[in-house]
Amino acid sequence: MYKAQTLALAWAALMAAGACAPAMAAAPAAPKAEVIHWWTSGGESAAVRQIAQAYRAAGGIWVDTAIAGGDQARAVTINRIVGGNPPTAAQFNTSKQFFDVIEQGMLDNVDDLARAQNWDKLMPEPIVSVIKVDGHYYAVPVNIHMQAWIWYSKAAFQKAGIAKEPATVDEFFAALDKLKAAGIVPLAHGGQAWQETILFTAMLSNLGGKDLYLKVLRDRDQRAIASPAFRKVLLAYKRLQTYVDARSPGRNWNDATAMVIAGRAGMQVMGDWAKGEFTAARQAAGQQFGCIAGLAPDSPYLIQGDVLVFPKTGNAGAVRAQKLLAGVVAAPATQLAFSRLKGSIPVRSDVDASQADLCAQKGIAIMKDRARHLGVSEVYLTPDQNGAMQDVLTAYWNTGMTVEKAQKNIAAALRD
Repeated sequence: MYKAQTLALAWAALMAAGACAPAMAAAPAAPKAEVIHWWTSGGESAAVRQIAQAYRAAGGIWVDTAIAGGDQARAVTINRIVGGNPPTAAQFNTSKQFFDVIEQGMLDNVDDLARAQNWDKLMPEPIVSVIKVDGHYYAVPVNIHMQAWIWYSKAAFQKAGIAKEPATVDEFFAALDKLKAAGIVPLAHGGQAWQETILFTAMLSNLGGKDLYLKVLRDRDQRAIASPAFRKVLLAYKRLQTYVDARSPGRNWNDATAMVIAGRAGMQVMGDWAKGEFTAARQAAGQQFGCIAGLAPDSPYLIQGDVLVFPKTGNAGAVRAQKLLAGVVAAPATQLAFSRLKGSIPVRSDVDASQADLCAQKGIAIMKDRARHLGVSEVYLTPDQNGAMQDVLTAYWNTGMTVEKAQKNIAAALRD
């Protein structure tokens, strides 16, 4: 690991030094990087400080521009790029969110770094498929998140008499029933559209399996969407609503996580960024809380994560800062330090897994089985398609819409 770390930082230093400047007597100013991101919760803030510290240690100056909310942060980034005042780098999710910016020729590629580190072999295919466009790499992956982890309070399980963590969908619902009978909120949920989409994909992957998941989201197969198997998934998704509390609508995801941390709720289905909140609350995996990666031995691992993109600029100093930052972010030690606090796992497969916590070790072990790698919906769908499907899911969740109507509306949303 340390050799890889040294090589990555050495590459960054060499590229940063060579990106700019003609020979001159005075040393160039330290590379200054303004980074727009939405890592603003307690665990996220602690994690991004690890990147900032690593960048400073490499000789750079970090300028933190944190904006709450992914949609808002991305809008600010794009407006600034279009307005001619781009940040040095910006966070996006590992998805098609930044494809329009690539098409407009507004991002620099990071091909030199990708070739030097052999990303084609080092990175999982669902990640490569969205950061590599027309043969060029346009983003540096920061981490891997899995969207559909199940987090549970050990104290709540004990109070409800749940002796064994659920290992099937039926056992999952049985545990929810026991929590409800014990007077505990069974499922902590934030009633926001994107969180409801996570519940849907959890049911689709665990109940429908890899085949149905890909037919619906990647292939947008109309027969699969109209099938009894998909109807069963939608019914299971809607059943989850009977286990959330009345205050759920509008709740932030980290506030839902806090309910599990406090033992007021039994479980939460959320990406592994939630683990950062447990860590910030000084709770340990396997002690105060547990984590379940799937409800079947071969459950798909729904890969998403965060990337940094680098807007094009004619400023030589900014280019130097971008190259240094790209190398720092790609270094194994930076990725491990970030993920340890963020709740994710490093995107690199050559990290020392022994330094990771129990849940992260589970994720790293699963990632060794490429057959279980799947992207989240945003990997396969355009933002418009994903938004249209999300609108149907949240309407189905919050109204009396029938399952038959939901199937038809999803079919229409995903029709080519």
